Amino acid sequence: MQWMSNNKKIIVIAGPTAVGKTVVAIEVARYFKTEIISADSRQCFKELNIGVARPSVEELKEIKHHFIATHSIKEEVNAAGFEQYALAKTNELFHKYDVVVMVGGTGLYIKAFCEGLDNIPAIDPQIRQQIISEYEKKGLNWLQKEVKENDHRFFEEGEIQNPQRMMRALEVKLSTGISIREFQQGKKATRNFNIITIDLELPKELLYEQINQRVDDMMKQGLLDEVITLYTKRSLNALQTVGYSELFRFLDKEISLIEAVELIKRNTRHYAKRQITWFKKFGNSFVFDPRESTMLFSAVEQKLQDDL
Repeated sequence: MQWMSNNKKIIVIAGPTAVGKTVVAIEVARYFKTEIISADSRQCFKELNIGVARPSVEELKEIKHHFIATHSIKEEVNAAGFEQYALAKTNELFHKYDVVVMVGGTGLYIKAFCEGLDNIPAIDPQIRQQIISEYEKKGLNWLQKEVKENDHRFFEEGEIQNPQRMMRALEVKLSTGISIREFQQGKKATRNFNIITIDLELPKELLYEQINQRVDDMMKQGLLDEVITLYTKRSLNALQTVGYSELFRFLDKEISLIEAVELIKRNTRHYAKRQITWFKKFGNSFVFDPRESTMLFSAVEQKLQDDL
């Protein structure tokens, strides 16, 4: 692949769920008259809408987005695939724009794009199959317990509502004796373009308030109806995620609807906390309050000038 010259820029807008990334990304893309690549591991699925806070029809019409509703929940989508997709799309967009915006809260996807993926040793297939078999029989609580006991570092820093990533962490630790997080500290890939990373942050109390309000809004918009249409596909990995798994439990009559909604709020807050930890360790980021977009534009403009 022939890359453009390194005066091209990617502005990465990251941060926890419900912090306001979509609004800021659209403001930035509008300001630079460019397009957006989504770095969200769930918004890429066509069948998921309300529960993944996909940008509205109006927002998608105003600014062209990529990696939104591009895949089926039946397809396997991972960080390696996203890295290939995003690099190819970036190269394509650089023929039209000097600046491209990337936005999302999936830290591993952003890391894959910015730095490349780590070289993790081959895993014993018997260990992998045993973990999958046990998870299918015993469920998410069992998997979380095993990860906590075997790879406490991943349990503290990783996505413990995501069974695929937890099973990956567990198989790596059981096969190598080393935390997957150790392998995720490898050599960074070199990109032939400049990257400006913006980490959006809000005071914890305000962020949690916005998370709770967002969940209430999702329920009013019809999240339960969306989950009902997906019930027969509930075993797919794409649906093992906050906002869907809790409502599946309600449909299975394990918990009440009120309990399910409260669990969504709690699990989303926990997920946001892990996202904040991840992005703080990512490094080289501008940290901004999303309510201060004017200051953000000034800082980005200055950084663009500095890189010339």
